Amino acid sequence: MTENTVSIRVWGDFACFTRPEMKVERVSYPIITPSAARGVLEAIFWEPQIYYLIDAIRVVKKGRWASFRRNEVISVVSLDSAKNWMKESGKFAPIQAGGGAQDGTQRNMLALEDVEYIISAEIRLTELGQTAGQRLLKYSEEIERRSKQGKCFHRPSLGMREFAADFDWEPDPQAALERRSAEMLPDRDWRNIWPDEDLGVMLYDIFDHDRRSSGFRWLSGEEFGHRESSTDSTTPRRRKGGHKAPEDGPLGPYEGVPIEPQAIFFRAHVRDAALDCHPQRVKIISKSP
Repeated sequence: MTENTVSIRVWGDFACFTRPEMKVERVSYPIITPSAARGVLEAIFWEPQIYYLIDAIRVVKKGRWASFRRNEVISVVSLDSAKNWMKESGKFAPIQAGGGAQDGTQRNMLALEDVEYIISAEIRLTELGQTAGQRLLKYSEEIERRSKQGKCFHRPSLGMREFAADFDWEPDPQAALERRSAEMLPDRDWRNIWPDEDLGVMLYDIFDHDRRSSGFRWLSGEEFGHRESSTDSTTPRRRKGGHKAPEDGPLGPYEGVPIEPQAIFFRAHVRDAALDCHPQRVKIISKSP
């Protein structure tokens, strides 16, 4: 482990890492996805100056399959509707869910029960962090401190917000895997917790890691006003880091590059109870247009 790597052990009663090819009923992948693992780390600590690259996921408890029915909401509140409600409260129309309401429905779910993973990730500075002269050690120490104290921006979850996760700091992920294996099954070798297996095509992330390296930050009103007053309308507008502003439009009240969701998949292999996830080692097999 170096100053730009972190390792977090995470566990919970239930988990569901939904397979996108299942259009109606929710069916979980048999293991946490790199996207969900990144979400756990960002719930503990994140700033626009850094981004995470998941290195590996070690499986302590692979969990049991559990099937049950749950209430879900099929309607979505649009941003335009919310703005109209703020202006005219009399037009407020809340989503009606549960008890046979039109906005709610019941769906089956195939989830995982009693899971535990050790997530190893690499911390990298975004262009915003590099421009500001930040140090990686500063962020790795902050993540370690928050993890040991149980602090987080919001409660980490295992695939879905209602499946809350507990977490703890682990200085050595491989030693933690062997320790936890000995605690659970003292007579069993840790390599047999999860047999070597090809899991097939798995969702890697919904945001391209190469584009996340630019960073994104909303400006305060004072910062935006100062930039607008000091910008010459006759010169090409560029964001910090040399990125062009949107064509035929003003530079927005932000710094960095906004990115759109883009589903990315990879071929997942579990070897010695570990899923290799680093983008420089795994093969990205497809990207949505």
